[in-house]
Amino acid sequence: MKQAIIDLGTNTFHLLIAEKQGNGTYTTLFRESRPAKIGQAGINQGIITEDGIERALAVLSYFRQKMDEFGLEAEQVIATGTSAIRVARNQADFIQRVWQTTGIRVRVISGEQEADYIYQGVKAAGALTAKTALIIDIGGGSVEFILGNETRIFWKQSFEIGGQRLRERFMPDADTISSGSIRRLHDYFQEQLLPLANAIHQYLPTVLVGSSGSFDTLVDMWFMHNFGYLPPPDQTAFDLPLTEFYRAYELLITRNHAERMQIPGMIELRVDMIVVAVCLIDYVLKTYGIKQIKTSTYSLKEGLLASHE
Repeated sequence: MKQAIIDLGTNTFHLLIAEKQGNGTYTTLFRESRPAKIGQAGINQGIITEDGIERALAVLSYFRQKMDEFGLEAEQVIATGTSAIRVARNQADFIQRVWQTTGIRVRVISGEQEADYIYQGVKAAGALTAKTALIIDIGGGSVEFILGNETRIFWKQSFEIGGQRLRERFMPDADTISSGSIRRLHDYFQEQLLPLANAIHQYLPTVLVGSSGSFDTLVDMWFMHNFGYLPPPDQTAFDLPLTEFYRAYELLITRNHAERMQIPGMIELRVDMIVVAVCLIDYVLKTYGIKQIKTSTYSLKEGLLASHE
């Protein structure tokens, strides 16, 4: 049985096509991520701009073509909309135009549901143990924080402080970030993340587990720097050394766009968003005294797949 999962993120759209085996496992047939940037220029105003809609339709038309190549029917496709679509005043118009143009039905999920699926994905990657972990998924529109271990979730919340929102607010030229902007970012995190601080005080996580996105790029940068090659594509969980995170952090906050693009392991998709992402990771590590980082290449898509047995 084939299944397609489409994650319509604020910055990036992801397509995963997998086939379920008899033993309940899945084989990946196709996966691709493409920038749609539906949050660009409108996310902090609660709207998807006309340009954003056009970019979305172009990416989804390509995804439709790929799904047709694999012979997928409408009922075999799950397409989820997250933060940018969740808060858009023109959400209904966007969903209607996607349906008319591509025949893809978009289901908007809540931040709570998103956090649940992310947890399922990270768990399926083998990134969790008996230790209490703080799982973080940094999207373009929202960031999901989940406290849990390999058996259960203790606490979860979605915050509308994603990378695109932070960039437009604290890094408007999108090229470099100033030390003043980093200080303002930290003040903003402190103010916004009060519920997280209370939950951390209660559950005392000892490891940060980063879900996909910027964390994948940090792992790619680490492998390229240390070994000269990219990580094995079939490995789904990594232990990222703290020293390596801080080597990357210093590089990313001190270089401009063109210089960041020259860093081995960097990709165009992440080159700007990763700057505010590492500022958030740095804030979390220092504020909550966490000394260990693990990463999961699995996130929302794989969680959806695991949840739709």
